[in-house]
Amino acid sequence: MQTEALPSASGSVNGTAHLPPVAVHIEVRLRPSSTADVADVATAARVFLTSNRTTLQAETEVVDWTSSRFLTAHVDRIRIAEIASRSSSIPITSAKLSVHVYQPLSDDFTEEFSAAEPDADQAEESIAASVAELPNRALDGVWDSLVYEDDIKTKLLNYIYTTLLFSDANVDFNLVSWNRVVLLHGPPGTGKTSLCKALAQKLAIRLSGRYTHGKLVEINSHSLFSKWFSESGKLVQRLFSMITELVEDEAAFVVVLIDEVESLTAARSAAASGTEPTDSIRVVNALLTQLDKLKHRKNVLIMTTSNITEAIDGAFIDRADIKQYVGLPPPKAIYWILESCLRELMRVGLVAPLRLPSYQVAASKESLDNVMTPEGRAGILLVEIANGCRGLSGRSLRRLPVLAHAHHIGMAQAPIECEVWMQAMRKALKETQPENGETGI
Repeated sequence: MQTEALPSASGSVNGTAHLPPVAVHIEVRLRPSSTADVADVATAARVFLTSNRTTLQAETEVVDWTSSRFLTAHVDRIRIAEIASRSSSIPITSAKLSVHVYQPLSDDFTEEFSAAEPDADQAEESIAASVAELPNRALDGVWDSLVYEDDIKTKLLNYIYTTLLFSDANVDFNLVSWNRVVLLHGPPGTGKTSLCKALAQKLAIRLSGRYTHGKLVEINSHSLFSKWFSESGKLVQRLFSMITELVEDEAAFVVVLIDEVESLTAARSAAASGTEPTDSIRVVNALLTQLDKLKHRKNVLIMTTSNITEAIDGAFIDRADIKQYVGLPPPKAIYWILESCLRELMRVGLVAPLRLPSYQVAASKESLDNVMTPEGRAGILLVEIANGCRGLSGRSLRRLPVLAHAHHIGMAQAPIECEVWMQAMRKALKETQPENGETGI
């Protein structure tokens, strides 16, 4: 987790500043069949990196560790994650490696819970929540695929570090208060729910030294409204009683995800004015009560999302420690997203390999000097596409390569040249734009 402060130049000998080492987080995934000791794997990873790397680049995959027979036998992924520095690349000699070893379950089993009474008619039951074990192989890579321009992911990681630090220090809740509640809000399709799940996975990996496993509880908000008057509040209470039982296992870190939280926290002022059913008041009151109980637990985090923050009760918004807007991506982030799509298609052999320039290089005037090279042309074309994709959600952007292939490449033999594929993407984008300029994908 990126928690260390940036190094300062205080303290020097003979005029030369001695800077503290920079924290670099390394994530190492064990093979499903591995029974290796975690400490041995962490040591082997440190030795391998310090022996074979001169620099470390943030957010990159290590592609080859066959020189270590031990790692080859037990590890199937090594990723250099965050670097606690303004620079995304540092010399290995300046790094303090924090190695996080994890082993996801071999299956993606999910347990389902009903909030109905035990003796209720089966026809009356609905699934109130699902519980997945973490780390979960299905969530690996989701964090890396989410691209935001304003450091949202780092802010969330640092928030978790702060809550753990304050809890460990036994800070008096009566004097300094936090609620362990995060609200992500913004238009649909911007990756709010995916970010919540990816953060849960990231925390299960990063906190593996503190907790043996994690749990992701996804609440089905709509199932908590009963057709019977006054029952909805009781459904919320029963569900959170189950969650409390999970949290009582102090070896587990529990992330509770409430998607579209506005359906559970409708503003009570609307109910009072008669525009909302009075039962919704009981739901909001029950939820706020349960959140107040959970905030004293060190091993729980409540993640919520909303597309309509205006509909959320003010008391719930006040309880959110972080209220983070997740908007539609700007051209720079669009470029990153489309670039990640193309790199994935290159990885599987559908697009011919090509080293795409960074956005900064592709969008600069100097890139015009490289227009005669395949890399230069591809970068300039991708910038043009990114500018044309303004207003699209991340979900729509990741669908664009599919439409490009379906409509303009079809049965052509792979691998397809990168520039040809991007021309197809540009055509697909234009086809989805009506005369008013709005996209329809």
